[in-house]
Amino acid sequence: VQLQASGGGLVQAGGSLRLSCAASGRTVSSYGMGWFRQTPGKEREFVATISGSGGSTYYADSVKGRFTISRDDAKNTVYLQMDSLKPEDTAVYYCAARFAGSSWLASGMEYWGKGTLVTVSS
Repeated sequence: VQLQASGGGLVQAGGSLRLSCAASGRTVSSYGMGWFRQTPGKEREFVATISGSGGSTYYADSVKGRFTISRDDAKNTVYLQMDSLKPEDTAVYYCAARFAGSSWLASGMEYWGKGTLVTVSS
């Protein structure tokens, strides 16, 4: 499975961005998918995850109520809608895929895409 994240960019605080993660090589409809982020000198941080069925989602407290993860299995793509962005959301964002039943933490992810940079200016 290859994952390609896109949609990052520069946005002012309070603005919105939508990240996309396109999968190829295999359908990921049965895979749990997640978004993580990382800033220089810090460990990769969990942001959000969605189950293979799309029926379950879970968010980090820091983004709850502002970010929404979703998936379109017909397009083999997962999205992260980010609203009310804050400067502290600035990071490189990574998407990842895990087998059903695996942990939603970074250690449970089987496949990772290259990141996309999100910069939120104050």
